[in-house]
Amino acid sequence: MQIRRATEADGVAIAGFQIKMAMESEGITLDRATVEQGVARVFREPRWGHYYVAEGSDGLMGSVLIQYEWSDWRNAVVWWIHSVYVIPSHRRQGVFARFFRTIQKEASDSSVKGLRLYVEKENATAKSCYQSLGMTSQRYDLYEVMLSGR
Repeated sequence: MQIRRATEADGVAIAGFQIKMAMESEGITLDRATVEQGVARVFREPRWGHYYVAEGSDGLMGSVLIQYEWSDWRNAVVWWIHSVYVIPSHRRQGVFARFFRTIQKEASDSSVKGLRLYVEKENATAKSCYQSLGMTSQRYDLYEVMLSGR
């Protein structure tokens, strides 16, 4: 298995992963054209983030999006690990751990000050995985409002 920065050629597969993740995790059917455009935009406008993919002998096994947060407290960037998806046949085989180690090394070799992610409160499997990699739960709750039509 190889973890690498994704290229624009990986975009359709990444969009497919995101569509599957939305259905698996939230029961939401996403519009393929919208997701493909959203993924392509990351490649066209790198200020939004960058993707990694896991690739094996049988093709792509998953993807992760890194998004950037400016921290005025740290005068530096924090990377958010976002849109994590590993195809079911490759789960629980260390794919995310490999993603994490690659991301952590790249972040450590730059001026990035930290890595963050959010997880569904009931997702005990994911929480256990993240904790095993040295991540800790913080004291913050996540709030959101999605603006319709945007």
